[in-house]
Amino acid sequence: MTIRCVWEHNGGDSMLYAADFAGAFTRGASREAALEKMPAEIRSYLRWRGGAVPDCLEPEIVQEKRSELAVSDADSDVLFDAERGELSLHEYTQLRDLALRSALDFLTLYKAIPDKDRSCLPARETFYGQVPRTASEMLAHTKSVNEYYFGEIGVCADNEGTILACRERGFAALEGQQDFLRNRVYLGSYDEEWSLRKVLRRFIWHDRIHAKAMYRMAVKTFGSGSVPNVFLFDV
Repeated sequence: MTIRCVWEHNGGDSMLYAADFAGAFTRGASREAALEKMPAEIRSYLRWRGGAVPDCLEPEIVQEKRSELAVSDADSDVLFDAERGELSLHEYTQLRDLALRSALDFLTLYKAIPDKDRSCLPARETFYGQVPRTASEMLAHTKSVNEYYFGEIGVCADNEGTILACRERGFAALEGQQDFLRNRVYLGSYDEEWSLRKVLRRFIWHDRIHAKAMYRMAVKTFGSGSVPNVFLFDV
């Protein structure tokens, strides 16, 4: 099976996205390093999603984006070629439901952390400030993009309540708009292009980044088996 990939990079630092598996990604200090990780990421992603896992997975780069952003810290602004064009109601519903399941699973993982304010991770600075270290900080950061992502496609949303509740309200507001399935491309903050498909992908991608960090932190801080591997990460 061929995994169609979008390659975003800044110098050697690379982010690789699976174009047909919304939110699946790898990072590496080089394109080759990111490519090498992709089959394991797709196996993990498919197990989480509940799909069959092919024996052979071969990544292939179909789009490239040279970036000035801090790609090594998961800063990203790429719009996939495949994220343009109208959505069917079926495609939208599938992606929306996956984004909501991702939020629910993130919340489930968070609730399983024995001490939400304890972490053995050292402090580290990135383009957006201090990297979240504790479960509480990771949840707050991950939830904080709700208003931002929806706002980039003209949907009024907020970050109140749980990560699942605010995302559900955002989708309800979106679905109240006429012709939302046209998937218009918006020029948003920092001259970044956004579409509904991109928002759906970005929610799952952002959840996966910080859920993986939360799971790894919990294992290091509280011990192996202390929390469930809700996303079935291959770590």
